[in-house]
Amino acid sequence: MKPLIDVPELEARLAAGYRTVLLDVRWALGDPHGHEHYLAEHLPGAVFVDLATELSDSSVPDRGRHPLPAREQFQESAQRWGIRNGDVVVAYDDSANMAVARLWWMLRDAGLAAVYLLDGGLAAWRAAGLPLESGPVQPSPGDVELGSGHMPALDAGAAAGWAHSGLLLDARAGERYRGEVEPVDPRAGHIPGAVSAPTAGNVDNAGRFLPPGQLRRRFADLGVQDGTPVAVYCGSGVTAAHEVAALEVAGFRAALYPGSFSEWSNRPELPVAIGAEPGGVGSDPGDAGTPAGKSAGAGGSVAL
Repeated sequence: MKPLIDVPELEARLAAGYRTVLLDVRWALGDPHGHEHYLAEHLPGAVFVDLATELSDSSVPDRGRHPLPAREQFQESAQRWGIRNGDVVVAYDDSANMAVARLWWMLRDAGLAAVYLLDGGLAAWRAAGLPLESGPVQPSPGDVELGSGHMPALDAGAAAGWAHSGLLLDARAGERYRGEVEPVDPRAGHIPGAVSAPTAGNVDNAGRFLPPGQLRRRFADLGVQDGTPVAVYCGSGVTAAHEVAALEVAGFRAALYPGSFSEWSNRPELPVAIGAEPGGVGSDPGDAGTPAGKSAGAGGSVAL
């Protein structure tokens, strides 16, 4: 299944009366007011999804800043959003799909095939002059039954050896990959062997995914090839899901490391490399153990 739906496709679907569950994941690091933004304006009928409480499980901090919730917990949330078995789900945010891709990946991993990211998100809908509404939406409870394991995923152990058997992409901003700054996690740098592939390179200036051919060339330049196992991580497994979606648009299937660098850097026995090259320097455990700065650095880019 393709991961994207554009505004004209969604508008036509809604106008035809086809049942469509709209989910709004308004979330960004440093902005705790996602629900307020949603209440101010959202797509008609869209239900708010809280990334911090519904797409993460804070009770297991040893698995990173945004650990995946248990299947049962996620199913309860999905039913609360009104999803029924067989539904088409369209999800969006207001940050070029950088946050909502987490929900897309989780629903796909749970076995839902017909789940799409609205290309360009709320900004694209607004730019088309289409109606918005305010206030909360309380859907009738759904009956969806979720599975697990339908999307490839890694744990820290698999990530440690991945660069030797495949290609491991780091979706964070380049300055974080190089270890120049680290605004959130305890150690600066990257997983040894990982290749820098900032998520921001997947979209155009309007926040829409680049065309498939252009994305395919981008990833080919980074070493992605048919038949080569590919995996992606970021800061805490949120924007890495965006890169998994971009790779799918380009025709590649990639695994996600949900714990990502927030899990990796909190385990002192695991090595961290710094510098522009995959191997970096200081690759022994603890060598890159002090953050290079607690600011977002040039451009303020943070891949979560």
